[in-house]
Amino acid sequence: MTDREQGRHADLVLEGGGVKGIGLLGAVLELAEAGYSFPRVAGTSAGAIVAALVAAYQRAGRDLHELEDVLHRVDYRRFASGPLLQRATGRVGDAVAVLLRGGAHSGDYLTDFLGPELERVGVRTFADLTIPDDGGSLEPHQRYSLVVHASDLSRRVLVRLPWDYAQYGRVADDELVVDAVRASMSIPFYFRPVQLTTATGTVTWVDGGLLSNFPITVFDRTDGARPRWPTWGVKLSGEPSHAPDHPVHGVAGMAVTCLKTLTSDWNRYRLTAEGVNQRTIHVSTDGIVATDFGIGEATQRRLYDSGREAGRRFLAAQPATAAVEIPRLPRQRGALRAAERAKPA
Repeated sequence: MTDREQGRHADLVLEGGGVKGIGLLGAVLELAEAGYSFPRVAGTSAGAIVAALVAAYQRAGRDLHELEDVLHRVDYRRFASGPLLQRATGRVGDAVAVLLRGGAHSGDYLTDFLGPELERVGVRTFADLTIPDDGGSLEPHQRYSLVVHASDLSRRVLVRLPWDYAQYGRVADDELVVDAVRASMSIPFYFRPVQLTTATGTVTWVDGGLLSNFPITVFDRTDGARPRWPTWGVKLSGEPSHAPDHPVHGVAGMAVTCLKTLTSDWNRYRLTAEGVNQRTIHVSTDGIVATDFGIGEATQRRLYDSGREAGRRFLAAQPATAAVEIPRLPRQRGALRAAERAKPA
């Protein structure tokens, strides 16, 4: 029996990066074509969008290659759309929107696009993404195939959804997947934050990248036992390197740089020391800005191809022991139903 027939598993963690997230799919499909499936997928911002689609399509027993067409249909310009007056006044209009609503753009297009796409394959709430965890170390409230990350400005904490919904008096199984992803991609000042009502008031959620843009350790075992399969990450940057140092001047420069620091690889020294780079796929996205939602098809293709190439390099570097037989996971409910429908009458 081949490795593909036996089944290979790897948990995935996908970094945020705005429009650069197209590169994530290229890397994921390269792994899938090598015979891997992904019991659990985590992500932040753009990584949360791709992670939600991967988890939903796997749950439905669908071919992940269908996601190429899904992302191709996305009208990226609509992420940055706004009322006519705001568009006419340009940056001034954006600044007014930030002052009045906390973000230059509504972020509604994400909900309009992703919600129906998930529902089309049978995923609406997190109840649709519950999984068993036989032999694992997940607590009962953590047994989901998807985890997305948001930052709670009110309580000043990282929020892992659906794991942390109980902290807000919510039942995780009842919460919409698209709402969690919408919170995760709320880039500060660019998109409006998400306001969540609680028993004691309201909390404000923004992009998880503010606190953890690459939560590579989210699925690491907590009981000291050996992992059943690896956790691999996909980063939207090339291999770590040292650029020339330069000072930061002025109040405005300090403010902008503080925000960039919070949403970038601020913990890369620690992760490098812990060997995280050895389980990370680095997708080169040089010269592409995360919020350039006007990118054309050529740039989108370059990002996708870059992800593909990064995935190939990563797999080629894996030791032969990475292909050992791994026990099969119990089927998720959606995949089981899809298999039953495929049986001849």
